[in-house]
Amino acid sequence: MAAANGGGSRRGRPNVLMTGTPGTGKTTTCSLLAESADLRHVNIGDLVREKGLHDGWDEDLQCHVINEDLVCDELEDLMEEGGILVDYHGCDFFPERWFDLVVVLQTDNSILHDRLTSRGYMGAKLTNNIECEIFQVLLEEARESYKEEIVMPLRSDNVEDISRNVGTLKEWISNWRPSR
Repeated sequence: MAAANGGGSRRGRPNVLMTGTPGTGKTTTCSLLAESADLRHVNIGDLVREKGLHDGWDEDLQCHVINEDLVCDELEDLMEEGGILVDYHGCDFFPERWFDLVVVLQTDNSILHDRLTSRGYMGAKLTNNIECEIFQVLLEEARESYKEEIVMPLRSDNVEDISRNVGTLKEWISNWRPSR
């Protein structure tokens, strides 16, 4: 796998965005990868809650309405340092220059449905997330927001997929070199 640097920065360690529909295994993959590749894992949902980087609560979707500007302001200095693994289901509001790799996790719809219902998702929240996966909304969003060569879709249906993905990404990180 060729090591690319889509960010064009002089940082010494790559920044990776892990995106995908809720329930595709982003946080599990990020936790394992951060530990094995010595990256700092930043879960955007946790950051928004901890620092109040939102504009209130969406009753229909049962989640905070994140303030994208506040999130980007909060992360700016950290992202310049490098070695950051960002975990979030969206990707189109982050500056392109921040990331050297954008991973889009994808899961079979029936598996995803089971994962989300076991988390208590129902109604509009469940339907919206399943449709998002069916229509590959996040993969398209990543391809529209970042250079094609840094977007990496990966299957994430089971523990074996997650383990393989962590290995693939750890190898990519170890082969990455900053651009000159």
